Amino acid sequence: MMTQAFYTGVSGLKNYSDGIDIVSDNIANISTTGFRAYVPLFDEALTTASAGLSPQTIGMGVRMQATAMSLDQGSLQLSDRSTDIAILGDGWFGVQGDGDILYTRDGSFNINSDADLVTNDGLCVMGTPGGNISKDNVLTEVLNEVKLGDITRQEKLRFPKTLTYPPEPTTKAKFIANIGVGTEPVTVGAGVIDPQNNRNHLRLEFTKKAIQTPPGTQFDVTATVQSFDGKTIYSTKNGEVSFDESGALRSTTLTSIDNNGAPVAIDLGSGYDGIVSIDRPFESGTSIADGTIGGDLRGYLISQNGEVVATFSNGRQSSVAQIAVYHFGNDQGLNRISATRFQESNNSGKAFFMKNATGENIIGTDIQNFRLESSNYDMTSGLTELIILQRAYDANSRSVTTADQMIQKALQMDA
Repeated sequence: MMTQAFYTGVSGLKNYSDGIDIVSDNIANISTTGFRAYVPLFDEALTTASAGLSPQTIGMGVRMQATAMSLDQGSLQLSDRSTDIAILGDGWFGVQGDGDILYTRDGSFNINSDADLVTNDGLCVMGTPGGNISKDNVLTEVLNEVKLGDITRQEKLRFPKTLTYPPEPTTKAKFIANIGVGTEPVTVGAGVIDPQNNRNHLRLEFTKKAIQTPPGTQFDVTATVQSFDGKTIYSTKNGEVSFDESGALRSTTLTSIDNNGAPVAIDLGSGYDGIVSIDRPFESGTSIADGTIGGDLRGYLISQNGEVVATFSNGRQSSVAQIAVYHFGNDQGLNRISATRFQESNNSGKAFFMKNATGENIIGTDIQNFRLESSNYDMTSGLTELIILQRAYDANSRSVTTADQMIQKALQMDA
């Protein structure tokens, strides 16, 4: 019995010491972004001894059965960086250096000097590029979203330091105005974008014909495309418009004009929707024109659905990549590499992507931008657990001391 008490105490010292190490590590990482705590699980160590014909189960102290990863959600903390994101729910970001892909909940990402999306320690973030950037760093297509590709085709997300949003020439300009019925010329205009990324002025001048053919009224109209400073005239075109007796537009022969290499459809409306001729004082008209002036890259941000979005000086945006979110059949089976990095194992199973009803890959969780997930370990419960383990350690230490004293006395008695 004395040796049993000795070995029981030694077992407790070893296993509770390991438990203290685990809890201490959890507490030490209480401020580590994306940290996943581990919980020590203890069990009673038993052995079977034969006493005659009646075997007996004897307690031999305690053993650490396993250490389980806590899957609790860490609280979300505000961040002022547009590339910081947090997973709300199940899932892992994939990051890679020179070796295999590692998995993390730490979404502290940034664009480095090489325009790579990386972690704070320089590992590249994995995802699906949008494929809408040409080799000469020009945006080839505006994308609202990028579909998550096959899991075996995820890449290190790298973006150009400079990126150009090409101009979208104006194709249509609509005019809305009441040009009245007087003899003084009336002018309305619209801003139009040409293929050379110039913002030009499309000017329409309406002049009432000297000879009218009732019913209604008729006007000559001259369209001119010129630079905004008026120094360069790109094209001029003449036409006629006619209105019925109520002032509604009846017909026009002016339908389009060249805008420094791009045709622009001129829409004067129909009926009372557009240009009208009503006996009232002229008020400045309005115009609506499509087209977008080109722009230069302002930076990259990450949206709430994990899209990497390029923003431009012309106010436009386009998705250029989708960050991958990986899932596992058994998260607790992942091998821990560091405080926030994990590796796939036989126990975790292979990483996979979630799919929607149509079979497309999706991230399968909610993502919050301008947020970071803090450690999922609670300091209060951690300190309480540490005290309990420390007291259990002390009790086993006294058990070893007592068993040692009993053995010494027994040896002295034999002497």
